[in-house]
Amino acid sequence: MSTAASSDAATQLLATKLHAPRRRREVVRRSRLTDRMLLERQPALTLVSAPAGFGKTTLLTEWFGNTAAMSGSASWLALDTSDNDPAVFGAYLLAAVRSLTSEVDGFDGAPWPAAQPLASAVTSLVNELAVLDHDVALVLDDYHVIDSAEVHDAITFLVEHAPPQFHLVIATRADPPLPLARWRARGDLLEIRAADLRFTNAEAARYFNDAMGFELSAAEVGALETRTEGWIAALQLAALSLRDRDDVGAFIDNFTGDDRFVLDYLAEEVLERPPAGVRRFLFQTAVLDRLNGSLCDALTGDADGRATLELLDRSNLFLVALDDRRRWYRYHHLFADVLRARLLDEHPESVAELHLRASIWFERDGDTAEAVRHAMAGSHFERAAQLIESAAPRLRQSRQESTLRRWLEALPHELFVDRPVLALSLVGARMATGDSTGAEPLLQLIESALGRSSPPPIYFDEDMFDRLPAQLLVQRAGLALLAGDVDATITHASGVLELVEPTDHIRRGSATALLGLAHWWSGNLDTAEHCYTEAVRELIAADHLADMLGCSLALADIQIAQGRLTDATRTFESG
Repeated sequence: MSTAASSDAATQLLATKLHAPRRRREVVRRSRLTDRMLLERQPALTLVSAPAGFGKTTLLTEWFGNTAAMSGSASWLALDTSDNDPAVFGAYLLAAVRSLTSEVDGFDGAPWPAAQPLASAVTSLVNELAVLDHDVALVLDDYHVIDSAEVHDAITFLVEHAPPQFHLVIATRADPPLPLARWRARGDLLEIRAADLRFTNAEAARYFNDAMGFELSAAEVGALETRTEGWIAALQLAALSLRDRDDVGAFIDNFTGDDRFVLDYLAEEVLERPPAGVRRFLFQTAVLDRLNGSLCDALTGDADGRATLELLDRSNLFLVALDDRRRWYRYHHLFADVLRARLLDEHPESVAELHLRASIWFERDGDTAEAVRHAMAGSHFERAAQLIESAAPRLRQSRQESTLRRWLEALPHELFVDRPVLALSLVGARMATGDSTGAEPLLQLIESALGRSSPPPIYFDEDMFDRLPAQLLVQRAGLALLAGDVDATITHASGVLELVEPTDHIRRGSATALLGLAHWWSGNLDTAEHCYTEAVRELIAADHLADMLGCSLALADIQIAQGRLTDATRTFESG
């Protein structure tokens, strides 16, 4: 199975996000916690909330493996910051829930229906779940990366309205802004927190002596457990430092319990033990959120990336497998933090180059989001600008304006001065949500760039550059409409139709929709209906189905206002 489910870099789904991490042999079974999570006992939401390093994902991986093995009734979604875009989150939520409700076995890479708003998608999923005759569960791992109010609202709706046979499990480093108090009061919330996750003395003993093969006394285990307060990450680091030591007692006696200093001290110990080649590999790949052999080779310049990853995996050096085929991995989050800190301390001059190599690899692999992220992280802003400009049409078509806006607003402002296509993308991304912030200065920058020959404007999307005059009028029509100037809206939108050829369906559709809205506001329902009918036709031809759906809804509202309920019903059904 390919990690990229689609050739479209803007909308592709990564199959690895829908796989639970592989269960490790050294994990201490924690039946005292997994028994509390038996599927038939779970309420609407199980919240596993604790700081980093307390074993949230490990616990859920154990529970998930048992649940999936017994009934196949659990699915997994690993979240990252890109899921703050409602369209991206909706795509993965759909894939995860459909794996519970579909007859299809596994991830099929079906594309996200971009025309469907997130709230509507969740409603559809609730209806699908309602017909199930058995208990199912969905795990959302690393929910703390989500700060989108729209995503939080969707999850609230899902918990509030899902049938009793559906159970949501959230793992997070911080309590999410969900109505936890209300759910707690009515018995819809099971909470597993840091106090629950900490290793007991018995669990610590099983970890050190059974899983890791040490022969520590009860007093030695007790000392480590007490000084770490059962913090699992510190105990794992301690186990790595204890390997091949003759002075176990002295090490334990000098072990301190402050989390930050434990991490720094033990990471120092662990990182000094591998061979120089392995240490170099760790530092050079520290900038990556996920790793495979080819990607690591691109960063290190060597050809043994896959073999080194397998060695690290066998050595339990804080590497987490992301798929069953052991193609993709990631470092344990805390270990990655330490590696990156050491990289910045010891080799700061290499960081930008490593990010550049990663960006180039991801671009060739078809993952625009990661290519942009690494270009930004390495301050290669001109490269990021080119990647974003090239991806912008696909992002707009799939209604991922939130992602587009976030990328564009992270670029230095001076980049927009000579890049009119890029500047217009920012105007459009903001205007898509009715936000006209900074629109007029940007439009003036664009007009200035178009009106001079030296220095020449910089652009990579030649088709979009050629259509800038018409697109400028589209945005000016939109700004006029936001300002309530109906006459200016009609003037600018009509100017678009005079400029563009009949085959420019997207701009004709946009301009005609603006005309329709202006006439609707003016009370000219017949003209508005004609405009919206034409806009729907143009947007279908442009394959901009999300915009077509919005125009269809407006057209149906106009037909209802005209008293033409049969036509409105037909419009709703066709949309």
